Amino acid sequence: MKDGYIRVATVSPKLTVADCAENARAVCQWMNQAEEKQAGLVVFPELCLTGYTCGDLFLHQTLLDAAEASLAYLLKESRKFDAVMIVGLPVRKTKLYNGAAVLHRGRLLGVVPKTYLPNYAEFYENRHFTSGMRAGGTITLAGQEAPFGTDLLFQCENLPDFTFGVEICEDVWVPVPPSCRLALEGATVVANLSASTQVAGKAAYLRGIVGTQSGRCICGYVYSSSGEGESSTDLVFSGHLMIAENGRILEERQGGEGLLTADLDMQLLAEERRRTTSFGVGFGDGGCRTIPFRLTPVRYAPLQRLVGRHPFVPPEGERYRERCKEVLDIQTDGLAKRLAHTRAKTAVVAVSGGLDSTLALLVAHRAIQAEKLNCAITAITMPGPGTSERTHGNADALCKSIGATLKTIPISKAVEGHLADIAHDGSPDTAFENAQARERMQVAMDVSNMEGGIVVGTGDMSELALGFTTYNGDHMSMYGVNAGVPKTLVRHLIHYVADENADNILLHDTLVDILDTPVSPELLPAQGGDIPQKTEQILGPYELHDFFLYYFLRFGFPPEKILRLASLAFTDVYTDVEIKQRLTEFLRRFFGAQFKRSCLPDGPKVGSVALSPRGDWRMPSDAVARAWLERLERFPLNGETDGLLPSTL
Repeated sequence: MKDGYIRVATVSPKLTVADCAENARAVCQWMNQAEEKQAGLVVFPELCLTGYTCGDLFLHQTLLDAAEASLAYLLKESRKFDAVMIVGLPVRKTKLYNGAAVLHRGRLLGVVPKTYLPNYAEFYENRHFTSGMRAGGTITLAGQEAPFGTDLLFQCENLPDFTFGVEICEDVWVPVPPSCRLALEGATVVANLSASTQVAGKAAYLRGIVGTQSGRCICGYVYSSSGEGESSTDLVFSGHLMIAENGRILEERQGGEGLLTADLDMQLLAEERRRTTSFGVGFGDGGCRTIPFRLTPVRYAPLQRLVGRHPFVPPEGERYRERCKEVLDIQTDGLAKRLAHTRAKTAVVAVSGGLDSTLALLVAHRAIQAEKLNCAITAITMPGPGTSERTHGNADALCKSIGATLKTIPISKAVEGHLADIAHDGSPDTAFENAQARERMQVAMDVSNMEGGIVVGTGDMSELALGFTTYNGDHMSMYGVNAGVPKTLVRHLIHYVADENADNILLHDTLVDILDTPVSPELLPAQGGDIPQKTEQILGPYELHDFFLYYFLRFGFPPEKILRLASLAFTDVYTDVEIKQRLTEFLRRFFGAQFKRSCLPDGPKVGSVALSPRGDWRMPSDAVARAWLERLERFPLNGETDGLLPSTL
């Protein structure tokens, strides 16, 4: 619960049809396991106290009495559990309803009836049950009076962002599920009690429904379906369990009895709703009733949630290739439009043999080829005091591999003359380095004027975030094609292009060597052919900075939460002390570099995080980082006080 997380569990117990007492005992056994796993919310299947396949037995008072007696047993047993539990059973209130009872520490918090009753194909629920669409008021069940209706929200008083609602099976299959209203009224988690039959192809379709609904409602979605033990007279039940969050399936299992847990991030969901200003506009009538409860505060150890090291990088497999192609297509389309609009005769790219200029050149080549533009590529390499033979050779090989002509324009004499003009002694300081970057941009701009073209920028989003770019040097261009691509993704895009062009041996091998070359601005004199200036020795690992950037911008997480997530993701890679030092450096650099980002040239947005001052990121150039740095400084590390990282994340 601390840090905004809530652990949820979904269970598919082994049921015995029409044996309510046995089913209640099975529920208790699984509750014991869920309690051991520190779950705060535990969801069981639809009609799990009776079994979904009771048929006309639902019309028998004996079964209904047994179900209510089993609920009374569970209410008594629930006193020893801290978690909220939700179980399905038939409930009587003049009519018979397919209901979900919400229990907590011996108290019946409320009962939610099913709204949409399927009465097609293998389903015939209208034969036994009444829709809860117009239900309301209270219900007396197992000796307790509790709120009854589809308008119930259950809110955790000591974690207010954790507010859940309930819907049942078919409810999520309709065009406008009840969970839409519940989410608009404040539910950040939706529990779905289901009894879904297993048919070929249905699981994948259902997975899409659950994932999409969690994304549409910006919520956590906990889905439990009955499985083993249901009657197989004509049907088989899947035991499908899923936990989703904001469009992403966090955990899933299918088949047999079992339990699934995951940690939902309430802070993430609340922040995402605040940012999505269209969420809830014109909807939500304030008509829901809220039932409070309290949970014992827990710091989950460890966090049951996959935290990837590279949030900007797509997962491996087919999706990886699709996403890489999609990003390249966005860059390609953006640059093609700018080239066509300006009637550019050439795309001028300053090629260094490094990662960023390589990607820019590849995108320029794709843009001209894909749109069949009457436009050339002018690739320029401008060796200076720090240029190595390796990078210069790769620049030449890269141009040859795509059929581009490479111009070599040395800048050493021009830089020396300029430094002499301003009475600089030539020592390798900031002025010495930046003079080279600005000279290269001046050459590129002038060549573009001579040849009727535009300069294609090469700088990436990581450099822009950290301010590791020379103002009015590589910071400037006529279209920054890499401005939305972080360094970790740049590598993967180049790797993708290399794999897609395995038959072009020169291109493939050159790209592989470029990927193997240390990242460097090459602004300090080379030493014996080596590259003395390695960016990650100055800034720290780009994979850390990209991780910080993602969670800082995408969700606005406070620094201590970013630190904890990074510690979990990079366990055994970096120490907590190093991560904290790098995060401190990131915050200082990010705030200090906004003046550079405030006047960025145009460039395409390719993902959910972008830094354009005209688009995603509006920040004053003179904002200070004190509040963030002080908050981070106060946060303890292992060995400093009580050891919060990462064992108690």
